[in-house]
Amino acid sequence: MKDEVTQVAKETPTDSKTVASKKAKPRLQDYYESKVVSTLQKELGYKNINQVPRLDKIVINAGLGDVKDNAKSFNMAVDELGLITGQKPLVTTAKKAVANFKLREGMKIGAKVTLRGDKMWEFMDRLISIALPRVRDFRGISTKSFDGKGNYSMGIKEQLVFPEIDYDKIEKVRGFDICIVTSANTDDEAKALLTALGMPFKKA
Repeated sequence: MKDEVTQVAKETPTDSKTVASKKAKPRLQDYYESKVVSTLQKELGYKNINQVPRLDKIVINAGLGDVKDNAKSFNMAVDELGLITGQKPLVTTAKKAVANFKLREGMKIGAKVTLRGDKMWEFMDRLISIALPRVRDFRGISTKSFDGKGNYSMGIKEQLVFPEIDYDKIEKVRGFDICIVTSANTDDEAKALLTALGMPFKKA
């Protein structure tokens, strides 16, 4: 009996081990849940907390048509996108041939990443707190880039604003597009959400 109890004790994790093994939430997600939700509920007049808009996903897309014929350059650009997002990009291909652009059907022309969950929150945090402040002559992002359905799109001109990229190792300065998809029903709700999360919009 004593041996059985000892064996169970060995197999059962202690409280400290359980706490240590529990993964902490991304900083921005914790801030959203502890501060932003209650603030937006009051600001937007929602009775149900589930009505409060939230981030659904972030899609990052890079057009690489300029290096479609150079496998090394193409792969380097894809790898850089992977470093920035922390997720392996999906290579996009041409759906049809266009002779004027020397484009064949199925040719690799870009890369995209769809972020959800922890990686979405971590990317959003780095975008707001690190990348955007490093943009040259930054004066805020446009308030006119909402799509009418509560989603926001923006462009990054240089991948160098992300600290994961080493200037000495890049082949070419290139940018990409970011689409932030939210559960908001209107652009005003989406703007309220992004503003509460810290997105630096231009002042009217």
